Amino acid sequence: MNKKFFIIFSAIILSVNLTFAQVKKTVAVSKKTVPVKKSVRQTNQLAALLPNSDAVINVEMSRLMNEALPQMLATKPEYLQEINGKIDEVKNQIGIDLRQFDQLAVGISYKTISPKETDYEPVILARGKFNSAAFLGLAKVAAKGKYREEKIGEKTVYIFSPKEILEQNKPNTKDSFITKMIDKAMKGFTKEVAVTAYDDNTLALGSLNRVRETLESKSHVSQNVLDLAGKNPNAMLGFGANMPNGASQFLPIDNDELGKNIESIKQMYGALDFNDGKATLSATAKTLKADDAQSLEETLLGLQMVGKALLGGSKKPDQQLYSRLLDNAVISRKTTEVSLNLAIPKNDVDALMAILLK
Repeated sequence: MNKKFFIIFSAIILSVNLTFAQVKKTVAVSKKTVPVKKSVRQTNQLAALLPNSDAVINVEMSRLMNEALPQMLATKPEYLQEINGKIDEVKNQIGIDLRQFDQLAVGISYKTISPKETDYEPVILARGKFNSAAFLGLAKVAAKGKYREEKIGEKTVYIFSPKEILEQNKPNTKDSFITKMIDKAMKGFTKEVAVTAYDDNTLALGSLNRVRETLESKSHVSQNVLDLAGKNPNAMLGFGANMPNGASQFLPIDNDELGKNIESIKQMYGALDFNDGKATLSATAKTLKADDAQSLEETLLGLQMVGKALLGGSKKPDQQLYSRLLDNAVISRKTTEVSLNLAIPKNDVDALMAILLK
């Protein structure tokens, strides 16, 4: 039974890991067939259940699994076959179909540790056509007693060390795609994770403090942040955030002017999508003053020009790819907003995925 839960757990981690890897590497995912009004309504409903958060990410999980993933792994059919095999194994043995995870709503709060250090506390609501209690039962078995319980109201919250669970149950096959992705995911697990059933078909997981905030419902995400995350309601992934103070600390910036530009950004929103094999990324930065937006636009245009000049003459395939991405990026400004829109054709998506999956 612990192996069955591990398959579920690892596949969820895999899909989430793939999603946010694409955020970091500007690869996007799917935008098809889901009725718009229903999708927007359900996404807003789920995100609105989050506690007060500085950033919100909405993910159409079913579209990631059923549409985007096959296209993202088009050049690696063996990887897709491995993932689908694990999903079917779980479905046949215990009746839980991972393709029935429909949506994720992620709420992130910032906590200032020092002027140069900010910590993040996440909570995730995962909704789908599954039984939350059954999932938690498998989680307890897989943990082999290495968990503790805490009562929050009428809910029982289970607190695990996911890194330990994954390490204990990881497949032995070194060349396994899932094994490689789990290894990457484990590097990010340094803390305990609290998990509980929010309702019959929704799980809440994250830091214990954030799960408690979610269950107690004493605070909710501001409408402003929800509106930012919902600017692109048809996208597979949408995000909106108030920027933390000292945001430039997260980038290797030695240039004072560039650091000043980053610090002028007060909010960000955008989306990731995938349509007919073509990936798209949109990201918009909002400043308080129009002058700050103009300075930010000029800086980004300058960096784009320098990057194209440095990479354009390279004979290395990866640098040629990055040069094309820079060339395709469209930077524009409207009053206090600076937007970057990037369309990546299918051939370049395949090349970028080949680099990411090495």
